[in-house]
Amino acid sequence: MAEPASKKKPSPLHQYAKYSNMAFEMGAVIALGVFGGIKLDKLLNTSPLMTIICSLTGIAVSLYLIIRSSLKSQKNLKHESKKNTH
Repeated sequence: MAEPASKKKPSPLHQYAKYSNMAFEMGAVIALGVFGGIKLDKLLNTSPLMTIICSLTGIAVSLYLIIRSSLKSQKNLKHESKKNTH
């Protein structure tokens, strides 16, 4: 007998895609921060200062996005488990 769609666990491929997307997003945000910092350093003539600041900002933003995504995923799992028990 087939399980209802709401009771199925996410497939491993779906989970792999989700975490791969998170890693790609993290790398893109950090790379954007570094690239922006290098451009600002050239524009403002402040050798490594803006690169360092923008790199650290990119790291902080990417960590925030990862934590937010993880908490949202955890919340969805709790909601689904409550829904399945009733």
